[in-house]
Amino acid sequence: MFGTKDKTPPKEPAAPSSGNEQKKPAGLISITAAPKIGIALGSGLARGFAHIGVMRALKRHGIEPTIISGTSMGALIGGAYLTNNLDAVEEWAYKLTKFKILSYMDFRVKSSGLIGGERLTKLMFSTFGETRVEDLPHPFIAISTDLVTGHEVWMRKGKVVDVMRASFSLPGIFPPVSMSGRWLIDGALVNPVPVSACTAHGARMTIAVNVSGDIIGKVKRPGDKIPTVAGFDLMNFTGPAQVEEAKQSGLINRLFRRETDHPSIFGVMVSSLNIVQDRLARSRLAGDPPDVLIVPRIGHVGLMEFDRAEELIAEGEAAVERAMPDIKAAYTVLCTDYKEDDDTAPPEGYKP
Repeated sequence: MFGTKDKTPPKEPAAPSSGNEQKKPAGLISITAAPKIGIALGSGLARGFAHIGVMRALKRHGIEPTIISGTSMGALIGGAYLTNNLDAVEEWAYKLTKFKILSYMDFRVKSSGLIGGERLTKLMFSTFGETRVEDLPHPFIAISTDLVTGHEVWMRKGKVVDVMRASFSLPGIFPPVSMSGRWLIDGALVNPVPVSACTAHGARMTIAVNVSGDIIGKVKRPGDKIPTVAGFDLMNFTGPAQVEEAKQSGLINRLFRRETDHPSIFGVMVSSLNIVQDRLARSRLAGDPPDVLIVPRIGHVGLMEFDRAEELIAEGEAAVERAMPDIKAAYTVLCTDYKEDDDTAPPEGYKP
């Protein structure tokens, strides 16, 4: 498990004992089936790129989760991993600049979200196509929130692109997604780091990745009187033609413009959602703790700074390296001597 070169299959069961065989030396383990290892990938907008580094580093150590749950950006990266598109997403991330980020923003002034998302949706379909969650090789659970009831929704069927979009539909930024008669929004409002979804699907060991847990890094930048949570000021940056045109509208101007010592409406909205997500994540993780918690040190990166993918991915890998002693210890306790988990089937109604 902790070395990618060790591919030796489990030994065949021994023949019935005749009483003359030597006893198995103490310390050896008996493996009869692969353990179910789950990973919960948390929300965090741009910081979610750190999940790419996490998945890369885990695989390098021979750890390949077979149950994946994700919220918001965690759902996007989890889906990319299970559809074998992680390379494509990583390559796209490395090429992002502030100008390209803004080119994906279809600003609207008369809709349920500031950003329409049509350009981003087309890009996602060009990568993931019509692949459905039911056809993935392992269970994938994307978390969203029912806009009407506030209920937590586990999306385990449908087009991968659709469940991703529903999971990262941040209120006020992206419009809600209609699925199965419900309007769905960002799952970060109910379960930012979905450990419970992995546990419910029979994970013997669960690793959680909280990309919004670096409280120490959440500080004002030198010379700033207020924190720039988003990372950059749209009104002080020259973007594509459609963005410059949108800036001329009174609404966009009022939402994004800020004074030197006052936050913008958009900044207040994003900061507030980040606070809700952070506090809720602490509560959920305390009540349903994972076996191993990985927290990349990326609090200094703005939530909208998607152009810092290289730094975020590198820190995701570094965070795994720091956590490896805990991962190995948990694996030793939970996964080294086990039998087939016949009694830990997924919830009724789930079809792999």
